[in-house]
Amino acid sequence: MLCGCGNKNNNELILATEAGFAPYEYYKNGEIVGVDIDIAKEIAKELGKELVIKDVSFDFLINEVKSGKADFAAAGISITDERKKEVDFTDEYTTSNQVVVIKKDSNIQSFDELKNKKIAVQLGTVADLYVTENYKNATLITHKKYLSAVEDVKSEKADCIIMDQLPALEIVKENPELKVMDGILFQDKYGMIVKKGNDSLRKEINRVLQKLNEEGTIEKLILKHSN
Repeated sequence: MLCGCGNKNNNELILATEAGFAPYEYYKNGEIVGVDIDIAKEIAKELGKELVIKDVSFDFLINEVKSGKADFAAAGISITDERKKEVDFTDEYTTSNQVVVIKKDSNIQSFDELKNKKIAVQLGTVADLYVTENYKNATLITHKKYLSAVEDVKSEKADCIIMDQLPALEIVKENPELKVMDGILFQDKYGMIVKKGNDSLRKEINRVLQKLNEEGTIEKLILKHSN
């Protein structure tokens, strides 16, 4: 079996995601849509399988794949050495700019000022790791979902959120009292993950990602889901 993950239904390809990360995955009219979802549909189509989407917490994604409950996962997953110890990554398919979201009336002027602030992040993300390593005197506030991080900043329980630029722009659209600080805090790269040793599925995904990148489709999907 291609996926080697013990699914009862061999016709299904199971994607684990965390659907609170527009434009990559989010709910629209009760359905999970987004850049990663459109890519996953292309992968399923190439494999002749039916895509099944599981919405789980971001910090559960690796376990879903390791345990075989999902064939692969995509949710703006940054490629890190720590994660590579647990799962195999596909090729990178997009570069992420990490930014800082603050209240419009905040007095924070520069990234240097964050070192003593209360910083909200999503649990298990690259921003979580970045704050731990680079802002050791800051108060780190972790959230399962970005929506609760947003509420913390609005109510001044947190001074800012560190997160991916594209979802950040979506958040400030919906929350006019917030803004994205000027500048990029740091960059990282996203990949999809499969169970360690599942080279057949990883290669199939890479083939689809390469094709979509060469065609410019991934850029178009990001624009489509960011409007």
